Amino acid sequence: MSILLTHAYYLSADPKEQKIMKPYPPLGLLYVSGYLLSKNISNDVFDSTFSSKAEQLNFILEKQPKVIAIYTNLMTKIEVVSLIKILKSESYGFPKIILGGPDVTYNIDNYLNTGADFLVIGEGEETTFELYNAIMNQGNFHEINGIAFKENNLIIQPPARTKFRELDDLPLPNRDAIPNEKYLSTWKKNHGESSMTISTQRGCPYTCKWCSTAVYGQSYRRRPAHLVAQEMKMLKDQYQPDAIWFVDDVFTISHKWLTAFHEEVVKQNAQIRFECITRAERLNEEILRLLKEAGCFRIWIGAESGSQKIIDLMDRRVDVNHVKKMIQDTNALGIETGTFIMVGYPGETEDDINETIQYLKDANPTQYTITIAYPIKGTSLYTEIENDITIKPDWQTSTDRQIDFKRKYSRKYYDYAVRKVVNEVEFHRELIKGKQSNVLKILKLKTKSIVANTLMTLHK
Repeated sequence: MSILLTHAYYLSADPKEQKIMKPYPPLGLLYVSGYLLSKNISNDVFDSTFSSKAEQLNFILEKQPKVIAIYTNLMTKIEVVSLIKILKSESYGFPKIILGGPDVTYNIDNYLNTGADFLVIGEGEETTFELYNAIMNQGNFHEINGIAFKENNLIIQPPARTKFRELDDLPLPNRDAIPNEKYLSTWKKNHGESSMTISTQRGCPYTCKWCSTAVYGQSYRRRPAHLVAQEMKMLKDQYQPDAIWFVDDVFTISHKWLTAFHEEVVKQNAQIRFECITRAERLNEEILRLLKEAGCFRIWIGAESGSQKIIDLMDRRVDVNHVKKMIQDTNALGIETGTFIMVGYPGETEDDINETIQYLKDANPTQYTITIAYPIKGTSLYTEIENDITIKPDWQTSTDRQIDFKRKYSRKYYDYAVRKVVNEVEFHRELIKGKQSNVLKILKLKTKSIVANTLMTLHK
């Protein structure tokens, strides 16, 4: 074997995911694998999700690949760095190591200093193909766009690669390379239904300051609707998933595309229940109807805050009241809703947090997630707070999540703010239930909210 594609996410080593148990395959790696196959480059994929690092290393030791391409991101960086150091020993035959993924673009020197031979910057399919050929045939690396490498202790970075313009030329991800049945059965066992992923677009034209566009850029490129419907039909016939998760940043960005998608899904009998993410201003009554008819059962509508002041500071370019209305309208149509909340954004005050609590009560999404804002290197948020960083741990043993900066209040304050938001919103939901509610549960939630609020005050 000449090239192995792998990553360094291990479900068994992730306590949080072991509670959630909603793993998804490494779709980006599978796209690279499919592209290499279309160019007659045989390759293996070692999907580490359901394996251990020891099993991964044994596989590599047995196969002795000449090139190992590893996907890395914010969540897996620490494990990837550890894996590189092990692979650079004599036992593994000194393979050439290629890294790709969103975390490499703004950490070029860091990753090359760990022992990686080459970095793929941006989209990986064409670049990996050209780089692999150059490695195997002693080609000129200076002529390959979209990579970074070291030469005579200097970092060499040829020009960026032009992004795929026509996504219909892109082969489907090589799903045959991974244990799909493990993903499906894990979902089924823990949630009563199975789920798979599909990507229909690349890039996002919006400018939210906290969001990274390191791989696909600030663009919008879409696969033809009929090809997406074909992929849905293929998954439906071959794997019978109960649901599909569309991984796109803004699924309803183009109403023309969505209309064609609806037509193709119906025409090809490709309906599978699906969920997607979008922005409130890209929804209306007609779009909601089309989504529901095509099989949509849940829409995640980005909000991030209930305070218009914070939304504007994020450069979200959306009206919080419109977000609330779209969640309410979606609920009314019988489609589940989800929303994302962030606390601790620069400039956020207690009044802003209270507005977020009220927003969640009024909008009443079916689900919501909440996190404390953190700066990802390469984003506008990172640039804004870079001079105010108070905690920046060692790069190799930490992630951007652990970076902290001067906020309105202490970091501990926002830890308790998360608790207050959750308990106050859940308390409100229990009250709405009326007689069906559990009195003891109501008292516990309100008590937790009061305690969290008290601790917030102490940590201002």
